[in-house]
Amino acid sequence: MPILLFLIDTSASMNQRTYLGTTFLDIAKGAVEIFMKLRARDPASRGDRYMLVTFDDPPYGVKAGWKENHATFMSELKNLQASGMTTLGHALRAAFDLLNLNRLVSGIDNYGQGRNPFFLEPSVIITITDGNKLTHTSGVAEELHLPLNSPLPGSELTKEPFRWDQRLFALVLRLPGVSVPDGEHLGSVPTDESAITQMCEVTGGRSYCVRTQRMLNQCLESLVQKVLSGVVIHFEKSGPDPPVIGEDGLVDPARPLSSFSPQPWHSCHKLIYVRPNPKTGVPVGHWPIPESFWPDQNSPTLPPRSAHPLVRFSCIDCEPMVIDKLPFDKYELEPSPLTQFILERKSPHMCWQVFVNCSGKHSDSAHPFGYLKASTTLTCVNLFVMPYNYPVLLPLLDDLFKVHKLKPNLKWRQAFEMYMKSMPPYFLLPLKKALRMMGAPNLISDNMDCGLSYSVISYLKKLSQQAKIESDRLIVSVGKKPPQEMGIKVKNHSSALSLAHRRDFKQLLQGITGEVPLRLIDMNFKEFAGFQIALLNKDLKPQAYRNAYDIPRRNLLDQVTRMRSNLLRTTQKLIRGQDDDSLHSIPVGQMGNYQEYLKMMPSPLREIDPDQPKRLHTFGNPFKQDKKGMMIDEADEFVTGPQNKKRGNTGDLNSGTALKRRRSMSPLLRRPQTPPIITNHVLSKGPTGTQGQQGIIKPIPLHKDYETIFRLLEEVKGPVTVQRYFIHHAIKEAAR
Repeated sequence: MPILLFLIDTSASMNQRTYLGTTFLDIAKGAVEIFMKLRARDPASRGDRYMLVTFDDPPYGVKAGWKENHATFMSELKNLQASGMTTLGHALRAAFDLLNLNRLVSGIDNYGQGRNPFFLEPSVIITITDGNKLTHTSGVAEELHLPLNSPLPGSELTKEPFRWDQRLFALVLRLPGVSVPDGEHLGSVPTDESAITQMCEVTGGRSYCVRTQRMLNQCLESLVQKVLSGVVIHFEKSGPDPPVIGEDGLVDPARPLSSFSPQPWHSCHKLIYVRPNPKTGVPVGHWPIPESFWPDQNSPTLPPRSAHPLVRFSCIDCEPMVIDKLPFDKYELEPSPLTQFILERKSPHMCWQVFVNCSGKHSDSAHPFGYLKASTTLTCVNLFVMPYNYPVLLPLLDDLFKVHKLKPNLKWRQAFEMYMKSMPPYFLLPLKKALRMMGAPNLISDNMDCGLSYSVISYLKKLSQQAKIESDRLIVSVGKKPPQEMGIKVKNHSSALSLAHRRDFKQLLQGITGEVPLRLIDMNFKEFAGFQIALLNKDLKPQAYRNAYDIPRRNLLDQVTRMRSNLLRTTQKLIRGQDDDSLHSIPVGQMGNYQEYLKMMPSPLREIDPDQPKRLHTFGNPFKQDKKGMMIDEADEFVTGPQNKKRGNTGDLNSGTALKRRRSMSPLLRRPQTPPIITNHVLSKGPTGTQGQQGIIKPIPLHKDYETIFRLLEEVKGPVTVQRYFIHHAIKEAAR
């Protein structure tokens, strides 16, 4: 199941636009989508896992990890924004740690027990960047450095931050800002000269220098073909070069050997393909590649291993050895100068033995564990992995089945025991499995020893538990947004008065501009103690231009005027022109909150006539106003006010239902049982004995002339309303 990790450059330089009219970040997003469409054509892409990492500070740089699905990956990809610095080293380390965290939990690296090519998680890291300078908080870096102080547990067991099944590829966007004549060639895309190129070559990948959209599509098609299951091995020649073969296929003694001149095929850093089983889809193998050290039961720790095993090959021709029913592993080499050199010799029966230094029991001993051999059709070169020191083991096994008929004598047992002592202990388990397949299950006892000390085994188990905890913590942290900085703190250790508050500020300003001699003694450059630049209202979007280049051309003169007025004014309460505009920039959701605005207003002066009733405003949200102070119609109060008070004192109308029934129908529309009393709001000039009812006219019976009642109605101020019409009609009917 291949893992495809996209490392997207989200530095501020990715906002620059190309001749296509889009930014580098938009091109990077489109490149990821094109890659996924091309990859979907392969039926093997059903098991792909996609991850997304950016240049943000950890742990915020991981946008999609182990638990995120495809929809989350696409959503995070579309929402990427370019801001920050080009911290390529930290981003690469975060990407490798994300991949390696699961390896410690599963134990796929098999530390101290040999390297199994069929235990792998093939990963392809695709970095899309603009190739600019590497910037960080302390300056600009000329070379790419990955931080070595990784908090990942078990990182000290491998010298490099990557593993042998992880390859790095880089798409370095070099698209110009203006269109150029179409003079591109359709050949291979050249490698880029940025700092990431060397890192790509170390991992077995490469970089692409992308100059046009057409080259980008060509690179994406090439990357799709690079998604292969395999591991990277460093092959290096040991001993003299092979004899030169002439055109007739025979050794030419006249041509000297080039042992001292280095050739490209002497050292190759290439991939071997690990094909999965077509039935199960999982790679199957038998024999590991030896470690570069002999496991010691007395050693409390394991020596760190290199990410790619160093496999040496000898150019001495030998015959390929194989016996019936003995399992072996066959891996095809990626095309390289080494494979080309072997195929040019046109010898399908020739094989070169391979071995790993310091893999034997003694420090300098190394026995072969396989050989390199060209295919019968001379189309590829294969690596055959056999049991350790197979030239000794295979004749013994051949004699066991053909001569001794599974009943070995003492001499054979002594030779077999001597072989087992020279073999690394981690080969015992696959050898016992192979003998069981061949029909000799009891040849090796069951009390096998892996060769590791108790402290090493305990440490590896502890690493697995710690990696599980760290993996859970990382999974929880994925998707969190980095905190936003609300202000810029200005550090200062002075508490003196600011220069802007001095009375002679204009004279100091003239001294700075050169109009008058500058008095350095009177100036205090350490000011603004405890000052912090921030916005008081977080909901407002500031119009202040922090960068002069952000000001539109049409607003330059207006902005210069504001700057001049702010500079020459004496008070520093607020910034004129800028803060005045921000006062009117209120969100729509707060425009109706008039009551909160009144609370901030200064208290008004008292009224001249305190007896005058207050007229409250009806502006703003009516549901937040005080119902007690609402203005009502005078005619409604003219009829209902005193009657309600009078009837509220009776005992037969205290129930709630009676009150509701009284409120539902106006008393003027019913036939009154007792003569009603009519009042108005004209101030009374009578005696002062009736306190508390001042302003209420003496009740007038209805049996008097109704013209007097009409005259009283005319004195009621206010517009002609429906209430007054019913009052007039009811009084007229009562007068009849």
